[in-house]
Amino acid sequence: MCGLVGAFANANLPSSEDMRRAARRIAHRGPDAEQVWCDESAGIALAHRRLAVIDLSAAGAQPMHSACGRFVIAFNGEIYNHLALRRQLEKSAQREDVHPHLAWRGHSDTETLLACIAILGLPQTLRALQGMYAFALWDRQARVLSLARDPMGEKPLYFGFAGPMFVFGSELKALRALPGFEAEIDRNALADFVGAARVTGERSIYRHVRRLRPGSLLSVDAAALAQRKTPEPSVFWSLADTVHNGVAHPLSFENDAAAVDVLSRLIGDAVAKQMQADVPLGAFLSGGIDSSTVVAMMQERASQPVRTFSIGFEDPALDESPYARAIARHLGTEHHEQIVDPATARSIVPTLPEVYCEPFADPSQIPTILVARMARDHVTVSLSGDAGDELFCGYSRYFLAEKLWRLRSMTPARRTLSGLLKALPVAQLNHLIRRLGPVVPASLRSALPGDRINKGAEALIAPSFLALYRDLFMRYWPPELVLGAGATTGYPTPQTFAGLDQLQTMMLEDGLNYLPDDILVKVDRAAMAVSLETRIPLLDPAVVDFAARLPMHYKVRDGRGKWLLREVLRRHVPSALFDRPKKGFGAPIDAWLRGPLREWAESLIEPARLRREGLLDPEPITNCWREHLSGERNWQYHLWTVLMFQQWRESQDQSAS
Repeated sequence: MCGLVGAFANANLPSSEDMRRAARRIAHRGPDAEQVWCDESAGIALAHRRLAVIDLSAAGAQPMHSACGRFVIAFNGEIYNHLALRRQLEKSAQREDVHPHLAWRGHSDTETLLACIAILGLPQTLRALQGMYAFALWDRQARVLSLARDPMGEKPLYFGFAGPMFVFGSELKALRALPGFEAEIDRNALADFVGAARVTGERSIYRHVRRLRPGSLLSVDAAALAQRKTPEPSVFWSLADTVHNGVAHPLSFENDAAAVDVLSRLIGDAVAKQMQADVPLGAFLSGGIDSSTVVAMMQERASQPVRTFSIGFEDPALDESPYARAIARHLGTEHHEQIVDPATARSIVPTLPEVYCEPFADPSQIPTILVARMARDHVTVSLSGDAGDELFCGYSRYFLAEKLWRLRSMTPARRTLSGLLKALPVAQLNHLIRRLGPVVPASLRSALPGDRINKGAEALIAPSFLALYRDLFMRYWPPELVLGAGATTGYPTPQTFAGLDQLQTMMLEDGLNYLPDDILVKVDRAAMAVSLETRIPLLDPAVVDFAARLPMHYKVRDGRGKWLLREVLRRHVPSALFDRPKKGFGAPIDAWLRGPLREWAESLIEPARLRREGLLDPEPITNCWREHLSGERNWQYHLWTVLMFQQWRESQDQSAS
């Protein structure tokens, strides 16, 4: 796992010292080595920070040149099938045209990747790779720069222009350090952020910089550079195409046990490949189905106890550490846990903008950072159980959305009813329902039931199922409310989901957006901030393809998701240790904002400050803050989104001064 930054220019290429300065902004991604390579005559400069995981010797240093001398690469990630690719290349070494490309200098996956590109070509290599990666490849012969990103989007890669210079890198903070970079905020990206608590799609928070989307390849030559126009990336792998093909060609099994056998083998193979490392390795263990399955597979293949890590909270409503502890004890892992007191967790908050190079407001970022810090004290690589919910239908919101859509369909006067429900003050609804007590259905007996009723009223008038899902579960502020008119959001069009049922639609929606733009961003930045490599076996191509082709009755039974994944885990762990409601991986932001974080929050959203800065309308934010403090409403996610933007913006102003 590493970090890279580079520049391509027809004139005024950044100096080596400029490149080193930019690379040092992402030193956390690669603390083991720094190297810069420049070719002024070609106008290309590459800088690399290395976290040595495979081949710790100098033979794995980057930027790396191919054996034939034609290609230079700066690479971030891991190629899990690189040993198999080496064997394939060596079998063809007798051919005269292949032999010059196989002068192995070490055993790094970077060297294997370069040899594949030299022999097979870049398009065929991308189709053959199994791994997580983002890389910049310079073709010295054709004078073409190519940028590529892995199919699911595990590793980040930004690109854009700084004046006439084309720049690219693993994080925005590296690009900001290059000469001529314009840190102008993109209002459309800000609209994405206030609406979804993350910047979505190909946008970045800066107007002149984009993110390379998962499974994409971008090539830039001198002609494009002269026009200051970036060609559109090509897609070499598409999750949407994979899902649609899987639905059209579903798998069949002789019986349920056969299906369990196949998935167990696929996950086991993925785990085995991802356990390859020349450094200490462990795993995050929450005690849930996904992480427990990964750890069980690891322990089955390990010659000694696997090191596992979990975070707990003093608040029992958030604490899953006893479950993780029980799973670890059953599997025989070397378990490490930390029970986090509120003061420790809150101390993370001011550091968040430095960890996340653009605004990011998923509150589970806090425990993710804490567990990454703890793991890094013991290992350099940690496997994770992420992506099980998106692939095997695990989120409870999927089933709630289906219920709300059925309610909408069964309500003939839904517009009238929705208007009446929304007209009732939420605070009065909360008071009324609390007074009615046991008469009210259990699903509404939450601390603030009026919020749920208000959301239900919105569901009654949703124009489509996809709109209902996005509005109720994936959106916070209406952008026009806090930004004014004119900004647009970057979600895929509904046509992407044509022909899918409701559950398939939600899983694909999350796989295209929530997974790469939230979950994978959260894990990558939190882990890389402490120089920890994370790997996600459930995103192995064979597992993803299997999940796409798996009929829904293997994912959902008796109203519960992840049926087949549960059955795989049941072969290793008794059901009593994992078969329970999911708590999630969050932090008590609502209480913190009313208590220890109140002063911090009020300084960031003070109305005069918001008016002076000119991007966010203070009136709706102030109203939400007042209602939240009174306890009438729980606006924690809306407020956290605004606060994370304000904290990020303040940190950018400070770094620029």
